Amino acid sequence: MASIASSYAGTVAPRPRRNFTPLWFLLPALVVTSAVVLVPVLQTFWLSLHEYLLYAPDDARFIGVGNFTAIFADEVFWISLGHSFIWIVGVVGLQFLLGLGTALLLNQSFWWRSLARSLVIIPWALPSVIIGLMWTWMYDFNVGVINDMLLRFGLIETPIAWLANPATALYAVMFALIWQGFPFFAVTILAGLQTVPQELYEAAEIDGATPRQQLFSITLPSIADVIATALLLRTIWVANSLDVILVMTGGGPGYDTHTLPLYAFIRAYTGMEFGYGAALALILTFLLMAVVWAYVRRASRDLSR
Repeated sequence: MASIASSYAGTVAPRPRRNFTPLWFLLPALVVTSAVVLVPVLQTFWLSLHEYLLYAPDDARFIGVGNFTAIFADEVFWISLGHSFIWIVGVVGLQFLLGLGTALLLNQSFWWRSLARSLVIIPWALPSVIIGLMWTWMYDFNVGVINDMLLRFGLIETPIAWLANPATALYAVMFALIWQGFPFFAVTILAGLQTVPQELYEAAEIDGATPRQQLFSITLPSIADVIATALLLRTIWVANSLDVILVMTGGGPGYDTHTLPLYAFIRAYTGMEFGYGAALALILTFLLMAVVWAYVRRASRDLSR
């Protein structure tokens, strides 16, 4: 034994060769991602440190955190931030509730279920510009169908200028986006409902569980992962959306429908203040990073199971 041990004592185990095959497969995606995401982000960060006016690009000067200092003293920024909070919570929350109800209905058995599942996706498939124009006409003070219906049912006595009234403008635009986005939740949750085993419902019925008890004890816990992922993704999309607001109100009346991405867009492309607009966009990015972080953590946890 001593001779065998002495013969292995001077032997060094060979180091495993590194496998670079996964890197070569990932390289094209990494290059494209760096070109379309990382480079613009770095450019935005660099612009945010400058006083960069589009009509005088040669006079751009480095001001450090001057744009951020000005933003935190900007009253419109805080108004836009408050509207963004109402916008995200209201739109995502109501889209989820409407989508959940629709998915539960479409999961039932009825003879025109296939047609209903096809029709419900239409709002999601329409371009945002068409959604904005369509709802602008529906809200029209003189010929809008919404005022006409409310007058016919006696719910209002005179037409309402939904998009020109500071008290109703933001909520009117939110309603349009809720209508456009609820099919995402409906389709996603419906796909999750297909994975719930029917044996659970049959056992619950034998035990005398009511439909409400089945919903809260079987259905929602079974699709909790699907709901959480859909909520996170939709929160990111809604927080970044500005096209419907831009078409319907342009941010008005006054600042009553300003959200953070819209304010950044207006300062950059209407005011030509690219440095200030870049700083606003960067603040929005940092706020959304918290949501992205939660999503990545959740995805990593699912992969490690």
